Amino acid sequence: MKIKCLLIAALLVAAGCSKGVGDSLPKVSPEKMEMDSHKLCRVDSVINKAVSEKLIPGAVLSVVRDDKIVYLKAYGNKSVVPDTVAMTTDVMFDLASLSKVVGTTMSIMQLVENGQIRLTDNVNMYIPEFAPWVDPETGEKENIEIRDLLTHSSGLPPYLSVARVASLYGEPCPDSTMMYIARDLPRRFRPKTDFTYSCLNFVTLQNILQRVTGERLCDYAEKNVFAPLGMKHTCYNVASEHPELLPLVAPTEVQENGLPLLGEVHDPIARRLNAGNSGNAGVFSTAEDLSILAAAVMNGGEILGKRVLGSETVKMMSRVPSENAPFIGRALGWDIWSDYSWFKGDITSRTRALNHTGYTGTSIVVDLDSKTAIILLTNRCHPEDKGSLSRVRATVANIVAGSIVE
Repeated sequence: MKIKCLLIAALLVAAGCSKGVGDSLPKVSPEKMEMDSHKLCRVDSVINKAVSEKLIPGAVLSVVRDDKIVYLKAYGNKSVVPDTVAMTTDVMFDLASLSKVVGTTMSIMQLVENGQIRLTDNVNMYIPEFAPWVDPETGEKENIEIRDLLTHSSGLPPYLSVARVASLYGEPCPDSTMMYIARDLPRRFRPKTDFTYSCLNFVTLQNILQRVTGERLCDYAEKNVFAPLGMKHTCYNVASEHPELLPLVAPTEVQENGLPLLGEVHDPIARRLNAGNSGNAGVFSTAEDLSILAAAVMNGGEILGKRVLGSETVKMMSRVPSENAPFIGRALGWDIWSDYSWFKGDITSRTRALNHTGYTGTSIVVDLDSKTAIILLTNRCHPEDKGSLSRVRATVANIVAGSIVE
């Protein structure tokens, strides 16, 4: 193991500060960024074990320190059905709920700093049909704000019955889906007093953005977030709108026809009801592209000479709103210390490490204190939707954080 670690370190040193293709971050050795490569490469055994135990077919890990990539590696296979194809670091993954922060949150925060919306705006300013919370005992009403959607403190249910909505309205049915959320679903608690992680919050944010800008979320995010940062392999709807990128995509779950989903989002709301343009899921990306976005967040909204958010906007996005019950632990879009943040491990900052996971097996941790990001992308749902990565994610995060020696 020690010889292998030394070889990896040597290869990374040889890479120097040279950039990869396009706008990739510079790649340097861990030591150049005050990290111990001998400790860092212990992640290999953890991820390879997950592959050998068939928890995942493969993975790509990127570790970013400040504005440089110090570790980028592929493991296992990109696919095992219909053919076995080795994983490479340029593979695009279905990010699932990472789309909430990569696409929706970044876009919504741009609207906030551009003066197009306010976090304290009531949702019904933009979607008039959107029902408030009603106290079951007194009949008192309280409107849900945009901030409540971002922090999952709105009271909306976690999900909806895709089969029921499809039976009522057909599929896809994006407008009817929004009306179903707005009018027909219960509000479980008074806004800001409790926490329920909900995909419906982010479908609602998607619709607010679309009504304000007149653009689809997928078009807005690609034009205003991904393209300015040079994220050339990040987009929605690969199969239908970016077919040239299909050879790079990792497949997900095998369908009834015996073939896996490829370039179509796995999440049923996003795929069946919203035709791939959805606030809760739908983004496909690579570890290197996400490294750029993570570095931009750590650097106050700017990286590689390109800015997508102002530094004060990033600070606000990274804080748990004081108006919310403290135990909720969610910042704007991002998790910080909620019950869902276990995967960031034991060593990263409790109050300053932004994080999020995706159902398909993706995760990102952005520690603003140490300026270290951990991006672990897997296609856990391939070929079947099974297996758990809970311990793997947390262990990888501990190893990365423990390798910092400054």
